[in-house]
Amino acid sequence: MGSLPIDQCRNTHDALEAAASKARTEYVLANPKSAQAYSESCQYMPGGNTRTVLHASPFPLTFKQGCGSSLTSLDEGIYLDFLGEYTAGIYGHNNSIIRGAIDEALSNGWNFGGTNIYEKTLAKIVCKRFCPTIELVRFTNSGTEANMCAVAAAIAWTGRKKILVFLHGYHGSTISFHSALDKMNLPHEWLVGSYNDIDSTNALLEGLPPSSLAAILVEPMLGSGGGIPGSEGFLHYLRSTATQLGALLIFDEVMTSRLSYRGLGDKLGIRPDLMTLGKWIGGGMTFGAFGGRRDIMEMFDPRSGKLSHAGTFNNNIVTMAAGCAGCGLLDEERINKLNAIGEYFRESIEAVLQRHGLGELTRVTSRIDTCENGTEQSSSNTTAMTPKMWVSGIGSILVIHFNGPGKDLLLELYYHHMLQERIYLAQRGFIALSIEITKGDTERFVTATEGFILKYQQLIAKP
Repeated sequence: MGSLPIDQCRNTHDALEAAASKARTEYVLANPKSAQAYSESCQYMPGGNTRTVLHASPFPLTFKQGCGSSLTSLDEGIYLDFLGEYTAGIYGHNNSIIRGAIDEALSNGWNFGGTNIYEKTLAKIVCKRFCPTIELVRFTNSGTEANMCAVAAAIAWTGRKKILVFLHGYHGSTISFHSALDKMNLPHEWLVGSYNDIDSTNALLEGLPPSSLAAILVEPMLGSGGGIPGSEGFLHYLRSTATQLGALLIFDEVMTSRLSYRGLGDKLGIRPDLMTLGKWIGGGMTFGAFGGRRDIMEMFDPRSGKLSHAGTFNNNIVTMAAGCAGCGLLDEERINKLNAIGEYFRESIEAVLQRHGLGELTRVTSRIDTCENGTEQSSSNTTAMTPKMWVSGIGSILVIHFNGPGKDLLLELYYHHMLQERIYLAQRGFIALSIEITKGDTERFVTATEGFILKYQQLIAKP
């Protein structure tokens, strides 16, 4: 297939930009109070923002209330919440059982500066749920902290320094690989491989000095990186390779632990040496955890003094109480039901895309990412067949994608269209269901998506 003439490409881009500009204007007019809140925030926070992922064009909505599956903005817009706080909001909004547990805990005070009755209960729940992978566990305040501690543990355990990660992997704000090297990353000796590519990963590892790899850190499904599932063969390869090289395999299940009762790794029959958790397990409060093999985790036993791990709020009353209540809510039956709704949802979106001819594959050439500051990265200049608009994910986590030179503008158009339909999701297309979302809610989402396709079909259809 030949390339489009330059003037036709230009016209397509101009049409997309005009449509996006119109959508932005309508959004501004419909949300004056959110606009004012954003303007005031910019006086005290850079870009009016303290959490980068929440920024949206031209400004984010500001919410004042959440209840069940809905969010209410300052401008009284009521939105069906399909973002689910980027997987942390699995319980929906203002769950009465979690709220009751928090109220009861706070009635006896907080900030004890000592242990409390909830932390051992939550630790027992986590170890039993994620057995046999997690034999001992420690709590942190975020998934980022959990991954930082797991990496540090691997370095201490092995006495080595190199860590294999993967392009588009995200393990927190200081361990992010959306590009060759994020300038916020910790200064470890990172090797950046290609996700789901056994051959290039093997070639990268074969070039290492003997006994230099401390750990392989990987998400069983890329979360922030686009909801791309790890192939079973690739993940089993990483398990056997880590064992062969004397390195630790760390599964980052901060997001994916909700995709099966004992986590996605267990569902695939893979037992990592360490596992990190976060998001939903703290009942929707600030939470992270890392755990795994007893012999490794015992390095953190303060009676032996090998490794120290502090954190003022690691065992905070609110998270510990909310986590105990929340994990009780999400039993195996409810987790399975939620993920079954997610599978139905994804298949319904795929059916709409096929019906409108958007499942047709187009050829896309991958970009070669260069390495910076000594970071080693495998990459190849290959071509792949991908649809013009598609959905990825497993169970209750999905991502909507567009391909081609206008993909970012199409995503922005889609985001604003869905907001007009009173459906809230991430501007980048990320979706995480909560237990408050019904099959009927997903059908409303699918209908809105089909409305978007019909409205912008000429722009979507062009390469």
